[in-house]
Amino acid sequence: MIQNLQLGRKPLLLAPMEDVTDSPFRQICRKKGADIVFTEFISSEAIIRDSDIALHKMHFNDSERPFGIQIFGGREEAMEGATKVAVTNQPDLVDINFGCPVYKIVKKGAGSACLKDLGMMERMAGTVVDAAGELPVTVKTRLGWDDHTIRIQEVALMLQNLGVKALTVHARTRAQKYKGDARWEWLKKLKNTPGLEIPIIGNGDVTSPILAKKMFDETGVDGVMIGRGAIGNPWIFEQTRHFIEFGEMLPDPSIKQRLELCADQLQLSVEHHGAKYGVIIMKKHYGQYLKGIRNGKKLRAAIMDEKEMDPILELLLNFKEEEVYALT
Repeated sequence: MIQNLQLGRKPLLLAPMEDVTDSPFRQICRKKGADIVFTEFISSEAIIRDSDIALHKMHFNDSERPFGIQIFGGREEAMEGATKVAVTNQPDLVDINFGCPVYKIVKKGAGSACLKDLGMMERMAGTVVDAAGELPVTVKTRLGWDDHTIRIQEVALMLQNLGVKALTVHARTRAQKYKGDARWEWLKKLKNTPGLEIPIIGNGDVTSPILAKKMFDETGVDGVMIGRGAIGNPWIFEQTRHFIEFGEMLPDPSIKQRLELCADQLQLSVEHHGAKYGVIIMKKHYGQYLKGIRNGKKLRAAIMDEKEMDPILELLLNFKEEEVYALT
């Protein structure tokens, strides 16, 4: 589907998410059926300065393949240098973030700022494609800066002509940020653009297997990227695949399965990040893993007080909903 990467029919992709899609979470999502995973977005400036944090974000386990490194930046020179560093890590592709709406990113001319200057986007993308050599380059962007600057069809054709191998579109403008409904009708328009041949991947408001299938059916996109819907719920990938292929829903994981997978991710987190930070970064995931579990809030409160892995594993793997007294 993407150059020489065979992702199968109607692939499901894990969206790059800041402070979420680290290697442990990517490994879990691949295990649960994601067809391709990406790093969180990484600053090109940090990469060329040899920032330990930025370089650590590019580390991955072979079980994550196919795997992409996503970079962002506002200077062509930095993007060129960062791409060359990324290539040395031997990912399966390099992805450019032209969609982040956050002000601190936009004010540096990066992320969705490029939607205000398509000439800059063209130069930046061309620089990355050249620097990547034989490695495929993909792009993730939005519909436009605002309702008056939606030129996504023009953008797609431009990127295709530069050698970009696939385009992911979050079906909102930068002005919308994450508010309002994603506008899937634009994905359908994009797929019907004359001369457009590269795969189009849809993103935005896909939080269930039903919605993933609906995006495929209504828009004709070649793949669907799932973001927030996967946090604390990596099963969404295997559930969606089953629903697309057989038209029936798999049962939700049991409480025991949810807590065991959470424990697995914690152990991978400590292995990847170290004893201290591995515990800290997992705090972003507990709320979703424990969502809807009776007395889950009490369990989460107890976990958040712990600073080491073993006591947290003890709480997760021995939790019983009726034994609230053990957590108070």
